[in-house]
Amino acid sequence: MHPIRTSLLLSACLLLAACASAPPEPRNPLATWVPSPNHNARGPVIIVIHHTEQDSVQQSLRTLRTANSGGRGSAHYLIGADGHRYQLVSDQRRAWHAGTGRWGTITDLNSASIGIELDNNGRTPFSAAQIESLIVLLRDLTARLDIPPRQVIGHADLAPTRKQDPSRFFPWQQLAEAGFGVWPRASDGPAPEGFDAWNALARFGYPLEDRDAAVAAFHRRFRGSDDLPKTLDAEDARILYSLLLQTP
Repeated sequence: MHPIRTSLLLSACLLLAACASAPPEPRNPLATWVPSPNHNARGPVIIVIHHTEQDSVQQSLRTLRTANSGGRGSAHYLIGADGHRYQLVSDQRRAWHAGTGRWGTITDLNSASIGIELDNNGRTPFSAAQIESLIVLLRDLTARLDIPPRQVIGHADLAPTRKQDPSRFFPWQQLAEAGFGVWPRASDGPAPEGFDAWNALARFGYPLEDRDAAVAAFHRRFRGSDDLPKTLDAEDARILYSLLLQTP
């Protein structure tokens, strides 16, 4: 037989074998299966940024791929300080990176998000190569998975009582200038008289069960500080007013 024809037949056989071995979609035995073509895969709607708080990519790869003292955790992606990207979990699968928390009306963040870990100990600035690599990845994910580019948040945003990542060193403004997340605009001016900053904080997405923790996470992200008083001042109101103007 001709070599090319043999190769094509072999490929066809392998494809048929793969299809035959693929598990069928689960169907509820309590109902009659009448399939509709009007559906698609459930996908993520938000991206969560973390820092590893560890000392090396290799250490983080071990942690994200094994059980450890904190339990089993994972992420979809890990980006090294040199910008190298690693994928640990398929975009279509539920990685265990967010834990308990809430952002706006989303309460199961693991099911609704893509998790990206950055190799950083939480005490030092992020490298330029790492942030550039992250922006490349965000362009891909938001376009390919149809995630709104503004829907990029930090781990501490959704879990302010438990988490502080990414740290105050993370360049949120640079990310926003590249088109991801959101950053306050000076041109929007101060908040108008009677502006309810607490209501705005909740409308933007922050959970307010612990207001001190929510303000700390907000200050870390938008004012680059861990040391401000746990209250909302006029500058916070200005920032929140601008953020809400940019929120659909």
